[in-house]
Amino acid sequence: MTILFLTRLFHPHIGGVETHVFQISKRLIDGSHRIVVLTEKNEYKLHNKESVDGIEIYRIPVGKNEWFKKFQIWWWLWNHRFLIKKADIIHCHDVFFWYLPFRFLFFNKPAYTTFHGYESYPVSKKAIAIRKISEILSWGNICIGDYIKKWYGTKPTHVSYGGVDISSSHRSFKNKYSAVFIGRLDEQTGILTYTDAVEIIKKKIPNFDFLAIGDGELKNKISRKVKIYEALDNASDYFQKYNFAFVSRYLSILEAMAAKRLVFAVYDNPLKEDYLRITPCASYMIICLTSDELASQVLYYLKHSKEEKVKIDQAYKWVKKQTWENVISLYLKLWNK
Repeated sequence: MTILFLTRLFHPHIGGVETHVFQISKRLIDGSHRIVVLTEKNEYKLHNKESVDGIEIYRIPVGKNEWFKKFQIWWWLWNHRFLIKKADIIHCHDVFFWYLPFRFLFFNKPAYTTFHGYESYPVSKKAIAIRKISEILSWGNICIGDYIKKWYGTKPTHVSYGGVDISSSHRSFKNKYSAVFIGRLDEQTGILTYTDAVEIIKKKIPNFDFLAIGDGELKNKISRKVKIYEALDNASDYFQKYNFAFVSRYLSILEAMAAKRLVFAVYDNPLKEDYLRITPCASYMIICLTSDELASQVLYYLKHSKEEKVKIDQAYKWVKKQTWENVISLYLKLWNK
């Protein structure tokens, strides 16, 4: 069947949603499905239309004005409505409002939504309303995380935490006293909590090696304190080179657990705390509020390797079941219900 995915950003842009859509698209194509992705043209140099690994990508030229953007997208979709007509399934990744007018024009066309993350804290009434409308007008949905039910009032058809590739080989790190951060360099990922904790740790372990991989608004602020690499396609490979994983988003958490690294996740508000704690893997990672608490936990597990190994083994046992193939099964189950 032909599946039309709508997502704000897509390959080659790097991010959790982008990776999710790319990975499931590749596997659905292997299952003899046709995949078409509609996304914003976020860089001028990108082609308006191209094929990557068999995925047909259409990029919608849009401006910077967020209010005007939706009208540009609706106009583009109207001029390319043949894509909707040819699709057997419409599936929106967070951006159901792109499809909103066409939901009524193609009333009998199956349309679904995956709710991936959260916008900000505190959660606005507008954000809750948009999600509720998306839920009601969708034939079904997948929530990435069980916290969405609590904070947005969404009734999930299915809950997932994403997928990961499981490798049987795990390279040993060179330096026990090391950690790597992978993610956006912004408030939501807790990068400042991590960098502050590293400063505390270095007072006791001067050779503690910390690498941050990513980009974002806080890059300049932290660049004087820590080593930073630009966002990389193979960023998850760096889990193999460092002892601890300083990550707080689902995709990176799964990748770290699959690499058999102890995860240290941080939060700074009740929503993010639930994002981390209302998960099946919460007890397999270290969840902290402050940089002092994080530093203390890192120093503890450096001295207690047996306890570290117990958590790593528990996490690996769980994450082995979180394959992309299982995520695909969830999507097919949703569409075929």
